[in-house]
Amino acid sequence: MSFVFPTPEETMDFGRALGRVLRAGDLVLLAGPLGAGKTTLTRGIADGLGVGGRVSSPTFVLARVHPAGAAGVPLVHVDAYRLGGDLSELDDLDLDTDLERSAIVVEWGEGSAERLSEDYLVVRLDRREDDVREVTLEPHGTWADRVPELTPAQ
Repeated sequence: MSFVFPTPEETMDFGRALGRVLRAGDLVLLAGPLGAGKTTLTRGIADGLGVGGRVSSPTFVLARVHPAGAAGVPLVHVDAYRLGGDLSELDDLDLDTDLERSAIVVEWGEGSAERLSEDYLVVRLDRREDDVREVTLEPHGTWADRVPELTPAQ
């Protein structure tokens, strides 16, 4: 399933729709080049979940935990860019433990974070030269049944 979002606001709106369907145990991997909109999408996800705290790229701290809001699900926002494929630091974050009670969004996690769960959603983002974002969803496990419910209009 693919979408085109002409503005960053529409990317955030899609993130909000995704955030509203997330629950504890969900793993979302964001893939795409620098500037594609991964953090913008995560801001929307956080807003949709109703979590607390400012959402910014956690590149230098690796992970930020945003406390649960009205939906009752905390968000763990991970940026694996700095790891460069070194899985030992990702293991040190104990994300498998957090996954039981939180929704986890991992930027740059493709190729390493999938092992946390058989059920995960890859959100592939690309920014065209005209600043339009193209988003492709790649569901795995139970996400195959959940993705059809997810539309930007939610």
